[in-house]
Amino acid sequence: MPLVRIDHSDTRSNSQEISEAIHDAIVEVYGIPVRDRFQVVTSRSATTIIAEDAGLGFDRTDPVIIQIFTQRGRSDQMKQNLYAEIAARLAAVGVAGEDVFIGYVENGPQDWSFGFGRAQYLTGELAVPSAAPAA
Repeated sequence: MPLVRIDHSDTRSNSQEISEAIHDAIVEVYGIPVRDRFQVVTSRSATTIIAEDAGLGFDRTDPVIIQIFTQRGRSDQMKQNLYAEIAARLAAVGVAGEDVFIGYVENGPQDWSFGFGRAQYLTGELAVPSAAPAA
């Protein structure tokens, strides 16, 4: 059950396509249910997004900043697969590879509340999701 925050400039007119591409990549790589979707998409002035060179020697022209908050337990290879799938799907909707920036944050079942002020993974109202993709 990832929570995904997506920030991009208001010069992009394809927020829905960007959102769908990222969600579809997560569903594909992690095997989560299609309706297990929690996203916050923010379109903002390009001047409010600063994404300079991280030492890799390329420039970004119109970055899409993606923050993924999810339960810990997935392997480094699964994360690499996810990053590659997100980049490929975003390329298909017009986002250049150098403009894809992903921050990945892991946490545990105690760190989620889906409503009513309860930690449903701890109370047993929700089963803690498996880190392995569904078959």
